[in-house]
Amino acid sequence: MDLHDTKHFKGTALDEPTMRAQAPSIYALGPMAGVSDRYTFVPTARIVDGLREQNWMPVEVEEQRIRKEARRGFQKHMLRFRRAEQMATLDEWNVELVLLNSHDRGCAYQLHAGIYRRICSNGLVVSEGGFEAIRFRHSKLETDEVVRASFRLLEFVPRVGEMVNRFRERLLDADESLELARHAVLLRYPSLDASPVEPETLLKARRDEDVSLDLWTALNRVQENLIRGGVSDSRRDRRGRLRSVRALRGIDSKIGLNKGLWGLAEQLANGQPLESVEALALN
Repeated sequence: MDLHDTKHFKGTALDEPTMRAQAPSIYALGPMAGVSDRYTFVPTARIVDGLREQNWMPVEVEEQRIRKEARRGFQKHMLRFRRAEQMATLDEWNVELVLLNSHDRGCAYQLHAGIYRRICSNGLVVSEGGFEAIRFRHSKLETDEVVRASFRLLEFVPRVGEMVNRFRERLLDADESLELARHAVLLRYPSLDASPVEPETLLKARRDEDVSLDLWTALNRVQENLIRGGVSDSRRDRRGRLRSVRALRGIDSKIGLNKGLWGLAEQLANGQPLESVEALALN
């Protein structure tokens, strides 16, 4: 299979009815009751329209689960955008703009650099060391500020390509792959023992295209298994039932895990040894 053959792969932009159904908070008409007078309400829908005008197409949306009913319709939401010119010829990977916001005082506007890998339909997020997230407080905020900031990502695209190529060229031996998996476990669980699976289970490939020794492929295997879940091995719970990795649901959890994984990959690509797992566990 030619991973770069794009003629049969196309992206699809989300329309407004779909976005309203999946994340109604995007279309809030005002902030949650009780916010400060200094809070400037800029609806996410307005930002979406502004980004569309600059050829950023929304391709994925989700909103955070709520515990308090008062937050319904105002809670944190995440949107992923892709450039219009990338929609007709979806490559093996494409850079995305990741937008976070809420209308309940819980989150400032944030712009992150993301990567979509079509083989596994996975969305990575670049670490702060690679691309520092752009944040806007809800105070005297104007729509144009966020839209203008999105073009910083376009300037960053060549560097993303360089990093992906470095990840591809960096071959991992068995010990390095296992260390990557062990550190990845600690990004989600408090200890190796608390994990429902052995670290090496996270290295298992779900498809033939992901059977490779390079860092890029290993990173994507680990990320998919930790976020999508569904993998298991011989570990059992107190009742003797097989344990498995559960899908990760929280927006903050997914962003944090993604950034942490990317940071680990950057360390390995730069020839830097990963901190000992024992020291991380103590911290």
